[in-house]
Amino acid sequence: MDHSRAPLLEALADYHRLGRYGFTPPGHRQGRGTDERVLDVIGRDAFGSDVLAVAGLDDRLSRGGYLSRAEALMADAVRAESAFFSTCGSSLSVKAAMMTVAGGHDGGLLVARDSHKSVVAGLIFSGVQPHWITPRWDAEQHFAHPPSPRQVAEAWEEHPDAAGALIVSPSPYGTCADIAGIAEVCHQRGKPLIVDEAWGAHLPFHDDLPTWAMDAGADLCVVSVHKMGAGFEQGSVFHVQGDLVDTIRLSECADLLMTTSPNVLVYAALDGWRRQMVERGQELLGSALRVAEQARRRLAEIPGIKVLEDELLGVEASHDLDRLQVLMDVSGTGASGYQAADWLREHRRIDMGLTDHRRLLATVSLADDKDTIDVLVDGIAAWRDQLSDPRPPRIQLPSPEDLQLDSVMLPRDAFFGPVETVDARDAVGRIAGEQITPYPPGIPVVVPGERIDAAVVDYLRTGLDAGMNVPDAADSRLRTIRVVARDRTET
Repeated sequence: MDHSRAPLLEALADYHRLGRYGFTPPGHRQGRGTDERVLDVIGRDAFGSDVLAVAGLDDRLSRGGYLSRAEALMADAVRAESAFFSTCGSSLSVKAAMMTVAGGHDGGLLVARDSHKSVVAGLIFSGVQPHWITPRWDAEQHFAHPPSPRQVAEAWEEHPDAAGALIVSPSPYGTCADIAGIAEVCHQRGKPLIVDEAWGAHLPFHDDLPTWAMDAGADLCVVSVHKMGAGFEQGSVFHVQGDLVDTIRLSECADLLMTTSPNVLVYAALDGWRRQMVERGQELLGSALRVAEQARRRLAEIPGIKVLEDELLGVEASHDLDRLQVLMDVSGTGASGYQAADWLREHRRIDMGLTDHRRLLATVSLADDKDTIDVLVDGIAAWRDQLSDPRPPRIQLPSPEDLQLDSVMLPRDAFFGPVETVDARDAVGRIAGEQITPYPPGIPVVVPGERIDAAVVDYLRTGLDAGMNVPDAADSRLRTIRVVARDRTET
């Protein structure tokens, strides 16, 4: 296939060249009706390219085939059999993937318990029964690693009628599962493997990055091009191969959930990024890996900063690591990751992608170079220099056992059924009616249908006092928690 072409971008260029004008949405008419104060901030060009995908960029019957050709080029570029674009983010895409494989299936779905909150949302929407696969837990680091093939095999032994399995790899920290081993375990039973690879859109385009899910034998994976690629926010792609996933059903499930007004800017950026990666991916990502290595070396020289790498890999840890994710343990400084992130934003105008009680994550991309790394290193060094006696509020960290809450109801039934709001202390022993998620990384600590324990309540409440963000709880300060009403059956 000719990867020098970008059908969606070319169609958008033609739209401008031909001077098309639509008596259709969007009502701003390529910015003509937009307030000048808005244009001053966002720019006229953004509005100029915000046109309808159908009866706009393409004709009313999509006879130009721009989207389908762009998707075919994407699939070819990453060695998948099919690709589908989404402008609603991987949070939607993973829901469609789950519904495709397990919707209406009585056997449920094997799901890694370190999954993103969007996976839990998919369970709530679909009514699918999750069979949780416990991640491997590093109690010293207070860190979860992806499940191993052995753990997935054990889950299949316990739940042989499950429709398939879903894992997350890479994690938001860059740690990766043994996808090939897990795919082999699933395929021995004739069942599909879904990989939430939101953080791995770039993996097919450089040999020194972890193995791409399609190359490792996954049947369906979902990637977020905006995370590690060069797309707009919400740009997501499904990739499919083999005969264990019904691609027609996948398209139908995506259609049920997706907007009928997809953003052409997001589509076009996906198309252009694919072309860029095919033509220059090895070069650009190679440069990014070198820059990331320089960042690791220089950051490790700052007193109290430990750049994690070898600690994340091993037989009882993660299978591989995306080294563009530069994960720092700052606990040696006496401060928390929350404190460091807040100082960097306020005093150096630097935003960090992920923080927790002891870590900071710097995500390096193809856009970074020596200058941006200088800003990062100088900023963290300045933060370290000004520290005197940080004394972060103490977080009561639960044991791995305390984090494994018992699932006693379907997430859907607990979420949509009668609930009541109780004092957080009185929620201990009750069944959760809401999900409670430290964000980032967005992995729920409490899922609807799980029985809440005291250790988790203490962890979340003390975490909030220390700077943790829990945006999805009904009570953002967790003074109260929504639980299943007493008149529901509680076992």
